[in-house]
Amino acid sequence: MAESADRDANRALRARFDEVYGQYQRLRSGLDELQTRLAELRVTERSDDGQVTAVVGARGELISVEVSPAVFHDRDARALSRKITETVLRANAAAGAATRELVSGYLPPGSPSVEFLRTHDFGALLGRADAVASRGE
Repeated sequence: MAESADRDANRALRARFDEVYGQYQRLRSGLDELQTRLAELRVTERSDDGQVTAVVGARGELISVEVSPAVFHDRDARALSRKITETVLRANAAAGAATRELVSGYLPPGSPSVEFLRTHDFGALLGRADAVASRGE
């Protein structure tokens, strides 16, 4: 009877291992594609009046800012500065959302990595490792 229980436990462990290994293989095979898509990701935002356009990459890095010649009629440097800053910040936030959406398609549901991209909280990223370490697994 104990031998039968051992076989059942081994079968269950093997099935779980196969499932986890399959997830790993799918994740690994998609990483090259994910890297390429992240490198190509561009988000464009325009100011409310359309006079400023900002383009950022997947990490929110500023790629370009375009300013319409009409913006110089006002000759208000502070207003232009605010408009550029607000537009770049909106583009950055949109890039973060686009990156999270893209990455979440390659990771298992509920992945701490996706939560980290949203919150930038290392606790979310390391929570599972901390829980395992505290249990001594």
